[in-house]
This record gives sequence, C-alpha cells and structure tokens, in this order.
Amino acid sequence: MNLDFSIILKYLPYLLQAAGLTIELAVLGIAFGILIGLVAALLKISHTPLRFVAHFYIWLIRGTPLLVQLFLIYFGLPQLGITLSAFASSVLGLGINSGAYLAEVFRGGIEAIPVGQTEASSSLGMGKFLTMRRIIFPQALRIALPSLGNQFIISLKDSSLCSVITMSELLQTSQRFASVTFAPMEFYTAAAVLYLLMTTVLSAVLSSFEWRLSKENRTRGC
Repeated sequence: MNLDFSIILKYLPYLLQAAGLTIELAVLGIAFGILIGLVAALLKISHTPLRFVAHFYIWLIRGTPLLVQLFLIYFGLPQLGITLSAFASSVLGLGINSGAYLAEVFRGGIEAIPVGQTEASSSLGMGKFLTMRRIIFPQALRIALPSLGNQFIISLKDSSLCSVITMSELLQTSQRFASVTFAPMEFYTAAAVLYLLMTTVLSAVLSSFEWRLSKENRTRGC
C-alpha cells in the first residue's frame, strides 16, 4: 500500500471550509439545544401538567439515536408537508438531541441550589421569575458549565452524522474526495486530525474558562 498524504494539500482549503461548517452546525445546534433544554428543565421541575410533556420529550430523545432523529426530520417531515434544507434539518436535529441532555444538566444544577436561597428571596419580596433569573439560574449555570462544555464537544463530533442527509460538512467532504482520488486512508486521517484539533482547542478554551470561573469563586469566598 502506497500512502501519499501530500494529496491532502491540494484539497486542504475545501476541508478547512467544511470544518468551518462543522463548527457552525455545532454552535447553532448547541445554542438551540440550550434554549430547548432550559425550557424543558423548568417544565420538568414545575408543578404543572406540562412537566409530563418535558418528561416525554427527554425520554423519547434520549432513548432514540440521533441518526434516526435526523432521518425523521429530513426524510420524514416532507411526508407531512414540511420540507427543510439539509442545513436546517441538521441544526434542528442537533438542537433537539442536545436539548434533551442539557435539560437534565440544567435541572441538576437548579436543584443543587439550597432551598433556603429561594425562601430568602421570597421573604425579600422577590417573585419566582425574578428569583430564578437573578439568584438561582446564575449559580446553576456555574454548576452546569462543565457538562455544558462536554455536550458542546459531543455535538461537534455528532455533526458528522449530518453527512447522511447530504450535509457537506467535514466527513462528507472527506468521503467525496476519498472516492474521487481513491485515497480513503489519507482523507479520513485528515478528517480525524481536523476533528481532533477542533475538540482539543475547544476543550482548552472551556478548561480556561472554568479555571477563571473557579478563581473568581475562590476570590469571592475570601
């Protein structure tokens, strides 16, 4: 077997462009997931009938593969008269999937806050919404930050599944060039290296942010 990794240089600009699209999918997907997850978490801890909707959503999404969810969105919804582009379907699928996991992350963070803080806020005349926005949620977000960062990395890697619905992200672009040049080892290795670089940089950024946040907490404690 003759390996020639120099061929990657010719197609590197296209691979980098596809990597940028991969990052865009992950960022939009996780942003959508945060919104869905926060709403689902608040509904789940509420005492309204809507908590059963949140329970069902989390149970359904966490119990089915992301690949199946993408197929249902991209190939299934058109049967119901709803046609979405590959990009919109990818963002929607990643957002809905990550939202189910983030809902549990946010719920855990909120429930980790001592009940006494809510009672103290109430005694000061603060309503439930104001208490959640100014007292509970900022602290819960700090607790949930490491898990939120991990979910971001997972979404970045999971975006490779969007290649099956014709999304020209990093994996599909690598597959296309591999089939044209008959150099699968070279292009799949290049894709793996790019994924590794993206997740490593993201992990470093998140670790730095968590360290700064921890430092601020220690300073305030002093």
